[in-house]
Amino acid sequence: MRRVHAFGDDALGDLDAVAIAEAIKTGQLARADVIEAAIARTEAVNPALNGLAYQAFDRARAHLPPEDAFFSGVPTFVKDNVDVAGLPTMRGTDAWVPRRAAVDGEFTRVYLGTGLVSLGKTQLSEYGFSPSAEHPRLGPVRNPWKTEYTAGASSSGSAAFVAAGAVPIAHANDGGGSIRIPAACNGLVGLKPSRGRLPVDKELRRMPIRLVANGVVTRSVRDTAAFYREAERIWRYPKLPPIGDVTRPGRQRLKIAVITRSVDRESTPEIRELTLKSAALLGELGHRVEHVENPPVPSSFGDDFVLYWALLAVGQMFISQRRFGDTFDPTRLDNLTLGLNRHARRNLHRLPLAIARLRAIRRRTAQFFGTYDAVLTPTLAEETPRIGHLDPTADYEQVMDRMRDWVAFTPLQNVTGEPAISLPLAESASGMPVGMMLSADIGHEARLLELAYQLEEAQPWARIQAGAGDHRGKRS
Repeated sequence: MRRVHAFGDDALGDLDAVAIAEAIKTGQLARADVIEAAIARTEAVNPALNGLAYQAFDRARAHLPPEDAFFSGVPTFVKDNVDVAGLPTMRGTDAWVPRRAAVDGEFTRVYLGTGLVSLGKTQLSEYGFSPSAEHPRLGPVRNPWKTEYTAGASSSGSAAFVAAGAVPIAHANDGGGSIRIPAACNGLVGLKPSRGRLPVDKELRRMPIRLVANGVVTRSVRDTAAFYREAERIWRYPKLPPIGDVTRPGRQRLKIAVITRSVDRESTPEIRELTLKSAALLGELGHRVEHVENPPVPSSFGDDFVLYWALLAVGQMFISQRRFGDTFDPTRLDNLTLGLNRHARRNLHRLPLAIARLRAIRRRTAQFFGTYDAVLTPTLAEETPRIGHLDPTADYEQVMDRMRDWVAFTPLQNVTGEPAISLPLAESASGMPVGMMLSADIGHEARLLELAYQLEEAQPWARIQAGAGDHRGKRS
């Protein structure tokens, strides 16, 4: 139950991505030394964390980006569900024979265009469906704070490596909470942006409701803010207001709703208490905080979301069959993927009405944000579970019930397209990070970042390397 991390006195030290970039630009650090330090750290912690899907260390050494890019030479990882030219894309499964991607995906071009250097690809739950990456053959991705616990999902490998200090920033994406969930589990900052803020793959743009958004997980608010600033300089969605260069807390005092109950259930007593403490902190900072009993969501939301989520399983299995032909073996998929596929096929007649109800929720939340500037909820309704609690080889109904109990707050913003950020503002009695989530109306990422800066300044997060009982990872 010791903490696993790689922080030390090498070139990376305990610097965040912005500090590393600045040190490289001023000549205090050499890009090659930074990359070597990140490779050594990854090799040290991966045996304990199992976050690496594919390593590309030699490629990172050989292909440094132009020096004028802001993050030039800063090491990172890309989640293994977007294409990187020359690397395979396995989407958290081993159900087909891998092929190397011919070209970078649309998001990858923007991401690496900021100067970040990818050391490879990180592990996720199968197709990103489970909030815990526990593949029966690939193994679980473990939490560096306590390795008996999940690192969350689906962006688990990315979050585990950032939390453990292997890299300061990594790619994550979010179709039901998969930036925010692992951020909460691993004590990180995780912003799911507004729909359209960053590019997504073509197949995701064709969805009736575009749930998935790309983003990053980081250890500091300024790293997240700097990434969105730099990405915006490369690619911008014209229908959204720019985020711009957010570098400090906002001066405006906001009206913030606090909700501890999802449409399905109340959060646990401990999580509720921690949320109310975060609400009190916002009040101390001068914001007007009001407690709201129920979210502006119909009672059908949970069932409708699961049915639409299940439709994605049908689509992913179809795409896999088409792309990989005879090498695709559906018997190697886990029970959650197969159960979602069955659930969608048995309830296809219910999908049109479910989609219509989900689309209508945005009108409710837009009206809600006419009253409130932001909403505070816990990121997750329960503390981070141990490995095995969401075992994907267990009965589908058991896994789904446990998922819905835990992941009760994050899916809403995927449906509405609104931004939300998880911040590591709390810690459980067992010493695990607990995330608090702030959401806002579409296009208001800058407001969330300003709030995040303010909270980070008022109550700095716990540091994994500062705890008793931690140990440095060792190379295998």
